[in-house]
Formats: sequence, C-alpha cells, structure tokens
Amino acid sequence: MAVPSVAVQSRPSILSRLAESRNALGFGFMLPAAALLLVFLTYPLGLGVWLGFTDARIGRPGIFIGVENYEYLWSDSVFWLSVFNTLLYTVSASILKFVLGLWLALILNEKLPFKSFFRAVVLLPWVVPTVLSAIAFWWIYDSQFSILSWALQQMGLIDHRINFLGDPTNARASVIAANVWRGIPFVAITLLAGLQTIPQSLYEAATLDGASRWQLFRYVTLPLLTPIIAITMTFSVLFTFTDFQLIYVLTRGGPVNATHLMATLSFQRGIAGGQLGEGAAIAVAMIPFLLAAILFSYFGLQRRRWQQGGGD
Repeated sequence: MAVPSVAVQSRPSILSRLAESRNALGFGFMLPAAALLLVFLTYPLGLGVWLGFTDARIGRPGIFIGVENYEYLWSDSVFWLSVFNTLLYTVSASILKFVLGLWLALILNEKLPFKSFFRAVVLLPWVVPTVLSAIAFWWIYDSQFSILSWALQQMGLIDHRINFLGDPTNARASVIAANVWRGIPFVAITLLAGLQTIPQSLYEAATLDGASRWQLFRYVTLPLLTPIIAITMTFSVLFTFTDFQLIYVLTRGGPVNATHLMATLSFQRGIAGGQLGEGAAIAVAMIPFLLAAILFSYFGLQRRRWQQGGGD
C-alpha cells in the first residue's frame, strides 16, 4: 500500500518576515531621515561640543584645554551682555508675536470678505528671505534717509530724525520690532489652523448657556488651543533665540554690543575672530536655554493631555 506524500511547508525566510512586519517597515522608512540627522545634526553638534573644550583656531586643530573657554566666558562681560540681550530679545519678541499673532488669527477666523486673499497676504513677511527683510528695515531705520523718521516729522510728532540703530536702547527696540514683523505670520497662520479644528457646536452650546464673547474665548477657545500654542511658541522661541541673519545685517551686534546675541557673538569670536574654541563654547552655552524651551512645550502638552483625561 502506497504511503501518501506529506507536503512539507517551508518556513518563511527572515527577509519575508521583515517585509511583513509593520515595525520593521516603519524602521526602514525612518532610516533615511535618521541618516540625514546623523550627518547634518549629530556630527556638527558633537564637533561643536568638542571644539568648546579645545583652543582650536582657524587653520589649527588645537589641543584639549578642558573648561578654560567656559571659565573665560564666565568672567567675560561681553558674553553676559549677549546673554541678557538674547533673553530680552527672545522674551519680548515672543510675547509680542504671540499676542499679535493670536489677535490676527482670531480676526482671520471670522467671516470676512476676501478672507483667502488676506490670509495669503499675511504670509508675505514670513516667506520673504530674512536678508531682504533686514535690508528693508535697514533702509527704514537709516539715520539720514529713514522713511519712518520722515513720516513722523511730516505728521509733526517729532522735530528731529531718530537715530534708530545708533542708540543702544533704540537699536534693541528696532531689532525686536523687525523680528516681530517677520514672526507674526508664522504664529498667526499656525494658530488659525488650530482654531479651524475647534468644533462650532461647542461655541453654539456655550452661547445657548449665555456665555459672552470673552467667556467663549476664555473657556472654549483658549483651553482647546493650548497644545497648538505650546508647539507654536516653542518653535517661535527657538527661531528667535537662535536668530542671526536679522541682527547681523542690521547692526552686527552694535552699537557697543547692545544688540549682540549669543549667536552673533559666537560667529564673531569663532569665525571673524578666528577663535573656534571660544566661539563653539558660546554656541554650546545656548543649549540649556533651547532645552528649557523644548521642556516647556513637552510639559505643556502633558498638562493638556491630563486635562483631557489621557494616560501616558
């Protein structure tokens, strides 16, 4: 009697199992992005941290000197002035951009004629290259040919031209105003996208309960917009804190270092001055402030998730 043959099923190969695994597929899609981050972010960051512990100069690799660069910066008055300028610049500009951007987003969220046109126009300051914006502001702030001073004189508000970029106080206010003008569109459009996701039924229910416009904003709009605000303001703070082009074109840190930010001082010491180690140390000193901004966003999102009854 013949014995029936039994079909032997071969086990799937490792490659076929990996191809069917969602985790492996996701990891494969992330590999190109991870490689780009490794080459263009991790390596420069690691090199900058290393240079901060050396006495490297342009054209000379330098040797390891420990924390001497940081000890020098600790007693450097110009460095601490740049820290003060950076914090003042970042806090002032970020608050103004948030307030004006939220106000503009609320207006653009209303039923307005030509609403799409106005939304496109609002983006113009953001899409224009930073250098071109800085050159335009340099002309507006020019000590002799300032269109702003001319307009104020014609209206009889001032009797002499304002030295916008030559006076330390005026220079600080001028660069903050320029940064606010550039940053408002990003905040406004991002918050407007968040406003579009809030269900209208919540506003209708609150209105039926007798809520005023302020109460609608305070108890409906603002709580539901918190995650978007946290992310938007984190990016806004990061962009503002690391701003370089606007300051470099307008003032190059002057007058008398009144507008020097940590980024511009790092460039001046490291590239223009040739002290790569010292410039890298200033750049590394920016990292704790940037981490603080990221943690602010993280805990803001965690707080919102807890309010919504989320878990992890």
